[in-house]
Amino acid sequence: MKFWNRNRPRNRRRAGGLSLRMPAINWRRLIPATALLFAVASVAGVTRFALDQPVERVDITGRFQRVQALDVQNAVRQVLGGKGMVSVNLDAVGEAVRQIPWVDRVTVARRWPRSLAIQVIEHQPVARWGEAGLLNPRGEVFVRDSRHMPPELPELAGPVGSEAQMTARYLAALPALEKEGLRVSRLRLDERGAWEMQLDNGVQLRFGREQFEQRFARFIAAAAHTVATRAGEIRYVDLRYANGFAIGWRAAAAAGEVRRG
Repeated sequence: MKFWNRNRPRNRRRAGGLSLRMPAINWRRLIPATALLFAVASVAGVTRFALDQPVERVDITGRFQRVQALDVQNAVRQVLGGKGMVSVNLDAVGEAVRQIPWVDRVTVARRWPRSLAIQVIEHQPVARWGEAGLLNPRGEVFVRDSRHMPPELPELAGPVGSEAQMTARYLAALPALEKEGLRVSRLRLDERGAWEMQLDNGVQLRFGREQFEQRFARFIAAAAHTVATRAGEIRYVDLRYANGFAIGWRAAAAAGEVRRG
């Protein structure tokens, strides 16, 4: 049995005259370069060891209303363990603090030589979701079983997955309503996609499934002042008409509904 060494042909002519030669290694140059690499690695290791000192101080800042600073301290302490300034994982510290209820955003930074700076931003509730949920301005339900529901917040009710859309629509309508002295107590989106808004003066606004923005603008331009000044006489405003709206009056003498174009 014969073996053919493909790297070194016996007959160079048959191999097409090709000759393979490995470059010579200049050991005199390689040894100093290798020594330099070892020296750099050693210096880096020593530097890391020198900088990786124990964390002696954690500065926590934020406007705390719902979050307890002690809870933040405990979360940071669990992640730190015995890690030093270099070996501590800042992302892990931030993630641990974000698990605390009512914490929205966290920034963590090193402050040499031996401190960490942590800034905590709480969630700001803008509306209620269902019976016990709270929504932030991004439409995220950050609390689902709140024991204390701020009474001044409106209730948003709709299908699962509509939280962001409903929050955005409510916040977009808020400035125009406040300008007219009106406030929302409830915004509802049913399974068919129809919108209804309940004002805190008891008047219901019916927008239907289409053209919410256009119908809301029509309400502000033509009916908001009447609703604000005569709320005790009005049960609802129906805006589901192509070019107008209908007012449902409370008093029977008002002939039930008055349609306005």
